[in-house]
Amino acid sequence: MPLPPLVEPVDALDADERVRTARHSALSGFGEVAQRRLAAAHVAVVGAGGLGSPTVLALAAAGIGALTVIDADGVEASNLQRQVMHRVADVGRPKVDSAVRVAADLSPRTVVHAIRARLTRENARDLLSGAHVVVDGTDTFETRDAVAAACEDLGVPLVWGVVQEFHAQATVFWSSPPAGTAPVRLSDLYPPETVGDVPTCEQVGVLGPLCLQVGAILATETVKLLTGVGEPLLGRVLVIDALRGRTDEVLLQGAAAPTTAETATRGPVPEPTAVPTHPLPTHPDPIAHLDLDAALAAQAGGATLLDVREPHETAAGVLAGVTQVPLAALLADPALAGPGPVVVVCKVGVRAERAARALRAAGIEASVLAGGMDAWDAAPRVTVDA
Repeated sequence: MPLPPLVEPVDALDADERVRTARHSALSGFGEVAQRRLAAAHVAVVGAGGLGSPTVLALAAAGIGALTVIDADGVEASNLQRQVMHRVADVGRPKVDSAVRVAADLSPRTVVHAIRARLTRENARDLLSGAHVVVDGTDTFETRDAVAAACEDLGVPLVWGVVQEFHAQATVFWSSPPAGTAPVRLSDLYPPETVGDVPTCEQVGVLGPLCLQVGAILATETVKLLTGVGEPLLGRVLVIDALRGRTDEVLLQGAAAPTTAETATRGPVPEPTAVPTHPLPTHPDPIAHLDLDAALAAQAGGATLLDVREPHETAAGVLAGVTQVPLAALLADPALAGPGPVVVVCKVGVRAERAARALRAAGIEASVLAGGMDAWDAAPRVTVDA
């Protein structure tokens, strides 16, 4: 159900802004009043990277009155594949400076408060105070937890997303929603005891265009909350599998179940559950994780040692006698692994786990090298052609 708008509209838009946002004003159910609400809104975006970049672009273009953009880092060349707010000329400069530039280019009426700082539990409340909505585009769970705790303390909605490899999630958390709406918190999705050690995008990679897709979703959720238009993702997690071109919806534990009429409109909804960062095919038995000695012993006993890293990674060296099949190719055709048994190897273990589950789903016995190649720096390697 739609929620009440978070902000009162400004009295009027100036002539230039009415022209610039005319396509919003023409939207049925949105109109100039919703656009004037956007002009009155203050949104804080934490992180100016893969998710923060497209979110800032979309919100500035939408006509948000004030944006606070928080990021401590400078632009690196490797950011440009997905962090579309930055340009080659920005390398070495603060990421928040890009937000100031692009907002001025897109929406001269949008005021950007650029804060070059690392958000922590100690400063989060002060940095986020005054925002109507907070968008979390960060990439470590420690920071996500600090953002969520501050939003719960302030009572403001948190628009949240995460992207790794070819997978993504997006949702809305709100500890103090309007009466009649159940509160939903980050801990409902990720109880603290289940988080574990989350790999970084540097370790496992991320598909650049998927960041744009999720950033657009985060911006849309923000607009919906500010204007009261549409049904926000409060109590629902949008789960995206870019490789299969598939988007699913999962209810969170504790969220109210949809009515019969809503189910008829949306279609069947999965049972309420917390979903992992990387939705994987399920299997009744856990995947075995072998140390290096056990993996080499399995290889000596006839198992295939299968390296699913990309060619630019294996060019730096592989374990002797491995079969090399990049993950995407293996997922498309598990038979490339051979009849099994298979011990799967990757950089840190995340891709290997996914590959092993896909192999087991295809009837091939599979296990994983625990910790991936990064856990065995001293292991003897042979070089291969890139």
